Order: sequence, then structure tokens, then C-alpha cells
Amino acid sequence: MSKEQSNVNKLINEKSPYLLQHAYNPVNWYPWGEEAFAKAEAEDKPIFLSIGYSTCHWCHVLAHESFEDKEVASYLNEHYICIKVDREERPDIDSVYMKVCQMMTGQGGWPLSIFMTPDKIPFYAGTYFPRKSKYGMPGIMDVLTQLYQKYKQDPDQIDKVTKSVTDALEQTVSERNKNRLTKEITDEAAKQLGKRFDFSNGGFGSAPKFPAPQNLLYLLRYHHYTGKTAALKMVENTLKNMAAGGIYDHIGFGFARYSTDEKWLVPHFEKMLYDNALLLIAYTECYQVTKNPFYKRISEQIITFVMREMRNQKGTFYSAIDADSEGVEGRYYVWDFNEVIDILGEEAGKLFTAAYDITPEGNFDGKNVPNLSHTSLTSIAADNNLETKQLMESLEDSRAKLLHVREQRIYPHVDDKVLTSWNAMMITAMAKAGKVFDTPEYVETAEKAVQFIEQHLIQDGRMKARYRDGEVKFNAYLDDYAFLTWAYIELYEATFSTDYLKKARETADAMLNLFWDDVQGGFFFNGEDSEQLLTREKEIFDGALPSGNSVAANCLTRLGHLTGETIYFDKLEDMSHAFYDDVSSTVAAGTHFIQSVLISEYPSKEVVVLGDENELTNQLQQNFTPDISLLVSDNPETLSDAAHFASEYRKVDNKTSIYICENFTCHQPVTDIDKAWERIRKK
Repeated sequence: MSKEQSNVNKLINEKSPYLLQHAYNPVNWYPWGEEAFAKAEAEDKPIFLSIGYSTCHWCHVLAHESFEDKEVASYLNEHYICIKVDREERPDIDSVYMKVCQMMTGQGGWPLSIFMTPDKIPFYAGTYFPRKSKYGMPGIMDVLTQLYQKYKQDPDQIDKVTKSVTDALEQTVSERNKNRLTKEITDEAAKQLGKRFDFSNGGFGSAPKFPAPQNLLYLLRYHHYTGKTAALKMVENTLKNMAAGGIYDHIGFGFARYSTDEKWLVPHFEKMLYDNALLLIAYTECYQVTKNPFYKRISEQIITFVMREMRNQKGTFYSAIDADSEGVEGRYYVWDFNEVIDILGEEAGKLFTAAYDITPEGNFDGKNVPNLSHTSLTSIAADNNLETKQLMESLEDSRAKLLHVREQRIYPHVDDKVLTSWNAMMITAMAKAGKVFDTPEYVETAEKAVQFIEQHLIQDGRMKARYRDGEVKFNAYLDDYAFLTWAYIELYEATFSTDYLKKARETADAMLNLFWDDVQGGFFFNGEDSEQLLTREKEIFDGALPSGNSVAANCLTRLGHLTGETIYFDKLEDMSHAFYDDVSSTVAAGTHFIQSVLISEYPSKEVVVLGDENELTNQLQQNFTPDISLLVSDNPETLSDAAHFASEYRKVDNKTSIYICENFTCHQPVTDIDKAWERIRKK
């Protein structure tokens, strides 16, 4: 249905790309708000709540099959009040109703379909419903008619269901345990990841397979603290297999959201900002550990992609790129065998198709997803009487030509809203990459993005969650504060500007004021000044990205070491009790939180360098040292606001002086950099 043929609904005034995609549906959609709830109450109608996001493939399918269908729209408009929510703008709403869906059905996902009373309590939940019954699922018209009849004809049953939902939500509130998480949980996390690890293909679990970078970040730290090589082998196996597979875009770079198979071959072609940020961190840190240039190359390619396709003119980052173009999943990214030969010519085409598994038969619906999963470049070079370097140069030249041709295709939809939390993740990744690879441009990119957040997404001292088309909206959530704190810490470590350390403290302190649970400990997802929903969520488990509580825990640990302020350690101790039951019962789902246990349970060192940056500070920046906190300042007085304990230190004989503290004990300062490095690296 064209926009000219359809009626405009109330979503037309929204800024969310997802809501605007549905503004011309014949369904009378409302945005989440009092107008919709008041109308449902006044007309005694159930509410149909549909939650999704703009680059979601099955959200597109549901919209095309049903929300653009006159019969479905007519029934919805007459019998329901229909509300659309962008889960990326309102993760607080999504979190509550996704939990309900999982409790009711044992599974969840998007599109999320919730049927609820005017007082916002669900009585039925599901995800995608086909237009007609198929795949063992009821058709949407059957669902709509039967649920409406139940709502009108059996109110006692509806009351019974809604009461069971509210009772179940109350029972999910975790209580503080007298026990705390200890070093044993760190071993159990590594053990459980080992049991789930796919030794053939890398990664964890089976298809569909997600990158789960938080597991890799945990294993890198576990390897560092324990010396156990199996942890590092799992990381390297995964990173190499992913970069070889089709989940990695070998033409334009960057990672897709997940693989539909266990071998990383066929991606779900959607690209998310957060995946590429977290994977950039993982590849960068793996380079720090191994010094293998392969990981540096992939890191730099991710940055090339992000700067080309996910960065806007203001210096911030888009949220996502759709899997679909021209209504077909993956069309922008896949290739015909003959098309590649025509573009590259016979000789170069032969080399490229052999290297990247491009065949006449194809590996995806008759088309080809370029990949290196079973390629031996050494063998291909030998078979064609080439040096490996010559082959690599040919492949790179061909890749550039194919990218140029691909850029002439119709580009997928881009969700161009700026989310504070996801931008903070990319700022973190860029700052870390700039520090490790000694590339100031990456750090400058991170600084420009954080300046935009400071100028536009903090209003009257309160952080906001989303910017789009000049509009700033929604009080920021825990994730926004936690990820921005992380970004400031990484910016400090990349630049040694105490302003960033001060801002990290200010953001963490605001996070404690707005989100901390004074009764049980831990952080709520939405602030005390935000809209109150059915329940105030407190999430510890990692999903596609680490939970806000897990990121906050790591930030509190690092800030405690950097600033010397014990209040941050006290809050971390409270979290160890608050989440003891949850983390102990499902260890592998909370690896990012268990990072903070690693840092707090194993020995650590605080290093203060008074003087210019030097070989020692460069080594500490470029090596993987999660057990070391580093403060650097030529003038200790500049540290007074950020890390007061260090402001009282003084240079020895006006030379660069290094103070090293460990296990709550400080050594005498040294001025010999080699001796300092020896003491720092001593276990």
C-alpha cells in the first residue's frame, strides 16, 4: 500500500525510524502514552502492544503481511487500542514485557506481541504471528478474534491471568544473599563456557550462533589472571572462525548480528552498532595479548566500516543497518558467480572466487556469501604460481572493485537515531583501539562523539537516551550511565586527561543516585525519576550486549582503583551479595559481571606516574593489563579532584617518579623505568 493510499496514524509525529515505518499503516497506531491508555479505559478495549525495531527482519514481515492488510487493520481498529514501541528507544518497556512473554511462553524475541488490559497488565504474549496459520503457529486473525472474545466474555479468566502475571513478576525480584561471590565463581564461569564451546567452529552453543563478545572479554581476563591457555585458545578459535565466516563482511567489513548456522557461514545480514563496538574491543584486546597482527587488521577493518557507513556528520554513530534491501534479506551483500567474473575479469575473478567460496551453485539461496572458512591462501597462491603477498594484493584490489560496484546497489535502511548507550560503547572501543594501536585519529573520533553527547544528550544535569533529527527524548537508563562511565574511563586511559576521570566519577555518582537499590543492592534499569512500569527491572544477565549492572560493576571496580575511593568497592561488595543467587544459578549468562569478581579477587596494582608519558606508560597502554590501574600526571595537583590520594605524591629529585601500590600497600617511589616495569610485572 502506498503512502498516498493509506491514512496517516498518530505515529507520524514521532522521530523513531521504527514508529515512522508504521505511520502509514491502516492500523490506528498510538505511541506509548496516556492518550492510548485513557482511550482503552474509556472504551473498555484490550490493548495490542507491538514492540520491535526498525532493522528487524521479522518485524518487516509481520508489518507487510498483517499491519498493511485491510482486514487485520479493520479488526484491530474496531476491537483494540494499538500501541507501537521502539524497543531501542524504550528498553525499559521492552524489558518488562519480554520477561512476561518468556514466563508465559518459554521464549521471546522480536516482534514482541503483547495483549493487555487498559491498566497495562498482559493476559497473552507472543512474538511473530503469520497472516494465516502455518509453521505450527496460529494466524493473527485467529489470535485477535479469540483473545477479544475471551476478554469480553470471560473477564474472570482475564483477571486470573493478570493476577498470576503480577504475582510472577513480584517473585522475580532478587533478594540480597548473606553469601558473596568469590574466586570459585570465576573458575565455574570458565568451566561452563568450556562445556558450551564449539571446538570445531568456535563460539558457544549451536545455530543460530551469536558472537557473545562478553564471553570472549571474560576469557581473555581469566587467561591473564590464571595463566590457563585453554581460555585464550577458545577466544582465538572464535575470533579467527568468525572473521573467516560469512558473518564478517569481506567486501565492506564489519560484523552482522548473528549467523543462522553453527559455522558462521550465512549471516542474518543486519549490522548493529553495539556488536561492532564490542567485537572491536575483543579483537583489540586479543591483539594486546597475542601481538598477532591478524587481530589488529580486523580491528582496523571494523573501524573502516564504522567510519564509512555508521558515522554521521556530527561525529556520532547510527544504531543499525537493515538486513533487507528491496524487500529481500541480504540482497545488498550477496553475489552471483558470473557477476563477480564479469566485474573482475577472468584471471582476477578466478583467484577471488576460489579464495572466497564463490561458486555457480552458491551457498545462500543460489547466491554467494563471500567467506574464507575453508580457504588456504597459501595453496591458492602455489596453485597459481604466485607469492602469498601477490595473491593478497590481487584479492584486495578485487575487493575494492566489488565494493565500488556494491555501493551502486540500493542500500539497506539505516536506523540513524543516536542512542547514548550504544554510542558510548563505540566511544569505548575507539578509545581503546587508539590507545593500543597508537592511532590518535581513533581517539579523536571517540572524543568528538562524547562531546556531542555532552552537548546534546545531557540536559539540566539529566542524561537522555536518544537523539534524532534535532529531538532529544527519554530519560536515560542504567545502560546509558554505565556505558558512558566505561567510555570516560577508556578515554582517560587513552589520553591521561584528568577531565575524563572526573567525568567518569561524576557519571558513576549520578548513576548511584538515580538507579541504586538502597534495600537489596544493585541497580534498577530505570531511574527513580522515570516512568514507573509494572515492575522496576533489575537485570544482571548479559544478552546481545552486557547488562547495565555488569558494566556498572566493572566501572565501580576500576574507579575504586583509579581514584582510591572505597565507596565504589563498597557498592561492588553489595552487588556481590545482591546478585549471588542469580549469578550462581546461571553462571555462563553473567560473565561480564564476573569480570568484576576476577578484578576484585585477584591481586591488583595501582601505578602513579608523575612526569611525562614515557616508555613505561606506553607499554602499559599497549599491553593487556586489566590488573593494573594507571594514573599519569606531570603535576600531581591536577589529580586532586579525580584521585585525591595521588595529589599528595611528589616527584623525587624533580625526575619522573613511579609510585606502585599493591594489596593495599605502597612501595617507595622509583625513578628507574626498567626497575619500575620489573616490579609492575612481578606476580
